[in-house]
Amino acid sequence: MTATDYMIHLALSVFLIVGVYQFYFWCQRHQWARARELRLPVDDWIPYRPRWVWVYSCLYYPVILYINWFLKSPGQFTHVAASYLLLLFLQMGFFLFFPVATPASWRTTNRRYSHSERFLAFVQRFDAASNSFPSMHVSVAMLTAMHLYASLGPWVVTFPVLIALSCMFTKQHYVIDIPAGAALGWFAFYAFRLVS
Repeated sequence: MTATDYMIHLALSVFLIVGVYQFYFWCQRHQWARARELRLPVDDWIPYRPRWVWVYSCLYYPVILYINWFLKSPGQFTHVAASYLLLLFLQMGFFLFFPVATPASWRTTNRRYSHSERFLAFVQRFDAASNSFPSMHVSVAMLTAMHLYASLGPWVVTFPVLIALSCMFTKQHYVIDIPAGAALGWFAFYAFRLVS
């Protein structure tokens, strides 16, 4: 591929990320069932660590965009983009028909004392307490890691692991959201492999 191809794919990727989040926000406003909580005792054992917001937001997007440097053709870009769109529609099904929200008390823990807490509060202005299950952050991170595995090897799994930890330490997700998100990302990848 040429440098122009890479730049076009990068621009399209940014556009897709911004566009996908419009569906995410739409689901927050149009849930078709009553939101529930999936809190387990283990959730209360996990401490609140707002510094993890930097992993939650600042590692997440660059790694997703990084995948563009490993694509070999415009056709491969199209198939990879389709796998993310499939994942989005699967996530939307859960968000609309099985909405899950984190407790309000988790958000009031944030006193906005530090830069991390202020940034987390900024993130939470857009990212409502709903759309919790399965974790979209983890599902996208898992799908991304699966796409990068052939090029970067097993250590790429640290990406979804770090994202999973950030989801729990920032109190953006329940523990149960994490394996569910990973499984959904894995499923989207293998569905992609069937048609590639």
